[in-house]
Amino acid sequence: MNAQKVVAVGLSGGVDSTISAYLLKKQGYKVFGLFMKNWQDDASDCTAKKDFEDVVKTCEKLEIDYYSINFEKEYFEDVFSKCLKDFKFGITPNPDILCNKEIKFKLFLKKAIDLGADFLATGHYAQKSLINENYHLLKGKDLNKDQSYFLYTLKSSILKKVLFPIGDLTKTEVRKIAKEQNFLNHAKKDSTGICFIGKRKFTQFLSKFISSNPGPIKTLDGDIKAEHMGLSFYTIGQRKGLEVGGKGDAWYVAKKDLKTNTLFISQGKNHPSLFSKSLIAHNLTWVVDDFDIKLPMGLKAKVRYRQIEQECTIEKIENDQVHVSFREPQRAITEGQSIVFYQDDICLGGAIILKTF
Repeated sequence: MNAQKVVAVGLSGGVDSTISAYLLKKQGYKVFGLFMKNWQDDASDCTAKKDFEDVVKTCEKLEIDYYSINFEKEYFEDVFSKCLKDFKFGITPNPDILCNKEIKFKLFLKKAIDLGADFLATGHYAQKSLINENYHLLKGKDLNKDQSYFLYTLKSSILKKVLFPIGDLTKTEVRKIAKEQNFLNHAKKDSTGICFIGKRKFTQFLSKFISSNPGPIKTLDGDIKAEHMGLSFYTIGQRKGLEVGGKGDAWYVAKKDLKTNTLFISQGKNHPSLFSKSLIAHNLTWVVDDFDIKLPMGLKAKVRYRQIEQECTIEKIENDQVHVSFREPQRAITEGQSIVFYQDDICLGGAIILKTF
């Protein structure tokens, strides 16, 4: 019976984790809440304090115990410092993916188990399924909210200990349940911005940790158009913040040259310089270790969260590197971001983009 199983629910103060806890208790599990604080708030930013207040209200309404855990030191060392190193080299990392791997489904999961939980549940829009004795990661029912892209580093052995209670619901259904049950956060806006840091002006925030290193902004023909404040503060395909005048179509970041500290731009959203047909990615991770690979292998993949999966071919795998070519050229593939592979609704795994061609 579910009553014999204990579930720690990672509560953020948002509606998704709240309804996750509500559904699990309704299903008969013994539930307790865990709030995770991973960032030291600025004096002017009380987001974490407000979120914790919402967590307390949720737990009091559900009549469940709750704990607050501080991983500020671990987050800074294992996630943020690694991301800063990438930014300094002009690479654009994905803190959310690294946080899920190193903090939420590692340290946080361990803490949940140490507190007596059989499972850790989160409010992610994702699902899992037991297939041939292995747990597989599946897309969430709400494809507009599906978060499997951020979870591809979770191995089958981790998924065994994890629950996604709202994975088979849409966001609309989640908010409806929250409103019907009179949860005060039923209409609370979704969190945005960097994982556990929140919605801030990114350049202003990053400049606290990385010194500016101005250099020229040039067209692909070599014409100087303006000055950038440092390659760390720009990403491929970026349009805003370039402050490049002139008539015609908008300008976009096409490439970065670290040797000459030059930011190259091209005009027009669909300029050929913004597209790549193939890439090499490293730190390859499969959810199921014995995934059957027969090269060349056709799959679907996406190189950013909001992208629709694209047809691609894995041509070669060397050590932890994978060579991938796309059927159609892809726009603004960015070093440091992840390519995530899919087979129908199954998220197979992924890797971190190293270079494009």
